[in-house]
Amino acid sequence: MVAAEVTNLKHCTVRLSDAIARGKRIDASAFDVDAMRMRSIVDGCRFGTVKLGSLLDDAYYGARLKRRYVSKTRDDVVGLVGSSEMLDCYPHPVKYMVEDGENSELRVKPGTVLVSRSGTIGNVTLVGETLSRYLVSEHSIRLECTELPGYVYAYLRTPAGKALVQSNTFGAVVQHVEPDHMRQVLVPNAPRDVRERVNELVMESYRLRDESNAMVDEATAMMVEALALPPAHELNRDLIKQDAGVDTFSIKLSDMAGRADASYHVPIVDAIVDHLKAHAGQMTTVGDPRISKKVILPGRFKRVYVDEGHGVTFIGGKQLWELDPSNKKYLSNVKHGDRISEQLRLHEGMTLITRSGSIGKVMLVPRHWEDWVASEHIIRVVPADDEIAGYLNVFLASDYGRELICRYTYGSVVDEITDEHVRSIPVPLLGDEHVQATINGLMLDANRKRFEAYELEQEAIRIVNEDVLGL
Repeated sequence: MVAAEVTNLKHCTVRLSDAIARGKRIDASAFDVDAMRMRSIVDGCRFGTVKLGSLLDDAYYGARLKRRYVSKTRDDVVGLVGSSEMLDCYPHPVKYMVEDGENSELRVKPGTVLVSRSGTIGNVTLVGETLSRYLVSEHSIRLECTELPGYVYAYLRTPAGKALVQSNTFGAVVQHVEPDHMRQVLVPNAPRDVRERVNELVMESYRLRDESNAMVDEATAMMVEALALPPAHELNRDLIKQDAGVDTFSIKLSDMAGRADASYHVPIVDAIVDHLKAHAGQMTTVGDPRISKKVILPGRFKRVYVDEGHGVTFIGGKQLWELDPSNKKYLSNVKHGDRISEQLRLHEGMTLITRSGSIGKVMLVPRHWEDWVASEHIIRVVPADDEIAGYLNVFLASDYGRELICRYTYGSVVDEITDEHVRSIPVPLLGDEHVQATINGLMLDANRKRFEAYELEQEAIRIVNEDVLGL
């Protein structure tokens, strides 16, 4: 038997006093080499440091409770957002609950800093107007700052801040971090004018995100009104046999289209298409040259990752809705240059659709993603021009568009769709071209605001990194 070669083994020596100071922990993660390096940088900050707890009114997470999920079609429901969805620019709840005295503890207030505390540790977001509408799971620690929450947020987004948070994790199977650990994190005690400037940039960034989300809502509402679309669940109400123990419906043999899986034939899809035909100026498909130049499905390949600064920024489907995707990787330009230029590279205005696993997430590529690359599990729709890019995205991202995307799902283990399926997705063109142009313009303007929000946040993080920490 040949022993496997061990490479990139990180090691260090730890003083007994350090182990005692860290709660008598002897697990290596508590003394991570990178975290210790970052801690020395923070310790050496010319402005000195304070403990995060001194900047907080409270640090806690919501109560653990038995979740009773209900249909989102009820009038008294509120969305529940997890520690992954909270990072999205426009958070989309995946579960819904009836709000009562017990689960109302999961509410979050605007200006609260949220930190993921289990599984993937240290992802950070700030509660804006959009996120404050929902419940947030107990897997996120709430940091209620005495003042200037934007400064705390920006610091925790830096490599130093995140490394110090992650160095406090514990757990053999699922990693965790607790509010008491967060209170002990060292924060640079920057001059007040610097902290105020950083806070101002971050708060303006989140204000722009909320504005962009409101514009997306307005564009979607205009499309729904123009097409006289009822709520999606109402289109499905009379098509399912109500006296059966499971959802049951009938189809003609002539309508099988070679598919015997029930998901392809769900009645709501035909109901949506029939309604669109009756109310749209014209029906076409994504593959129409007036809609798209091309639909790109990259081939599968073995990825070669490199360190930051030595490759192209790479994102996956899980990060698709994030303004500044967390846990970015970097793909080797040397190994994948041709594939990057021909299939993987992103350009502003493209519509991205997840095609594997979690199908039907739709995103309009913002300006700051220009020349980044995305996973082969994401289909790219290159719009015919800027006159259709925003409208196409609004339709595909709507509840109705999602149903039309997901109908093509196939696969017994991992769900998939293909580029041919995307080309076949029906798209309604409005009879009123002015309304369609307005919808298109609203979506493109919302996308520009997201770019502006990104730029402001990056400037805030730069100030903390360079002007405060000296990195």
